[in-house]
Amino acid sequence: MLVAAAHSRRGASFALLDAIPSAHFQICLSVPLYTEWMAVLTRPEHLPSGASAADALAALRALALHAHLQQIYFLWRPFLSDANDDMVFELAMAADCRYLVTHNLRDFAGVEAFGIQVLQPGDFLRLVA
Repeated sequence: MLVAAAHSRRGASFALLDAIPSAHFQICLSVPLYTEWMAVLTRPEHLPSGASAADALAALRALALHAHLQQIYFLWRPFLSDANDDMVFELAMAADCRYLVTHNLRDFAGVEAFGIQVLQPGDFLRLVA
């Protein structure tokens, strides 16, 4: 979702990030997820035209200022097929999230059993609008 928002200001991903801080939702963040975002968003192929890695990190720091920092005390691994997705699932569980917003719905198949609804950014945006 962050990569999509960085590349297009017209999509739901950007609209959600642009709405932060919001009275309708709060993003949750863990240290492992933040470091993953840092690595992914600074890759040359993920940088918007004309942007630098420093720009991406500055935007990420601004986003993190409005996030709920959640400690993870219990690991659910392995539950999903990708360890990076397990990290997001563990954060959602620890923060008692009702929603997990992603473009990759299939990657989080099964988390509904834990009371977490997986939604694409556009669907979540309509839900909180």
